[in-house]
Amino acid sequence: MSSGLSLPLIDLSSPDRATVAESIRQACIEYGFFYVINHGIGKGIFQKVFEESQKFFSLPLEEKMKLKRNDAHRGYTPLYAETLDTSTEFKGNFSCLYVWDLKESFYIGSNSQDDLNQWPSEESLPLWRDTMQSYHQDVMSVAKRLASLIALSLNLDDNFFERIGAWDFPMASVRLLHYPGELSACDNGKYGASAHSDYGIITLLVTDGVPGLQACLLNMEKDTNPQLWENVHHVNGAFIVNVGDLLERWTNCLFRSTLHRVLAIGKDRYSVAFFLDPNPDCLVECLESCCSDSHPPRFPPIRSGDYLKERLRVTYS
Repeated sequence: MSSGLSLPLIDLSSPDRATVAESIRQACIEYGFFYVINHGIGKGIFQKVFEESQKFFSLPLEEKMKLKRNDAHRGYTPLYAETLDTSTEFKGNFSCLYVWDLKESFYIGSNSQDDLNQWPSEESLPLWRDTMQSYHQDVMSVAKRLASLIALSLNLDDNFFERIGAWDFPMASVRLLHYPGELSACDNGKYGASAHSDYGIITLLVTDGVPGLQACLLNMEKDTNPQLWENVHHVNGAFIVNVGDLLERWTNCLFRSTLHRVLAIGKDRYSVAFFLDPNPDCLVECLESCCSDSHPPRFPPIRSGDYLKERLRVTYS
């Protein structure tokens, strides 16, 4: 494992959209990961979100469980509730029965579907709801700007995703994440988040600066070995952006949805992910520019909602 990746920096303030789009294209082909800077969201906003996130996760478990993740996939997920890598056998203490990832989280969906969200009481966390709703709106705006540049990078109109209805009631969500610092004997050999690819179009991640995130770049085929894991470093004020499975399917694997994971390092770690997932009825099929007679589509067309539903079923089964 090397000391870390030198990922491309994408500057959203640049007026040269063509050059930025080309830089994104190269990053998505070579890494499936890149940083985004000058995106318009101030560091103070990130700090506020992290403060409110830490307040929630510090609540007693019985209080958090009152907001347990519902059928709409909104709310609290406790420790050991999911496993992202269902192919890995646990090599830790076999007297322990659970093999799940070492993290707790909270999902917050779109403001346009706020009736499905769950919220802590205003008595306990008076600023929480407004903070998270505002953050969701801010990052959704950045994500749409990135998506238009991704469309340009694929020689499509910059309004491609709007035209196909991807942003008509999108399934975009914020996920607050806490990786606990105190590990038990049963946790040896486990991961904060086991190896996985993300499910949607792109993910925009911010972290608190505590290390642990790694990406696998030696072999871009997810099911093959050997695998080389490299550290993805924190950059102050920047989003870490990675390609998701749906974008990989659209591009016929030209853009790669790279495997990544989070190590359990024995130190509290907080991060906030934003998953840009389209309208559940949006049809994901290989773009004409990404296939040919010699390079036919690798995946059949699928509705984004059907794909995401199956991936979540396996994760929580």
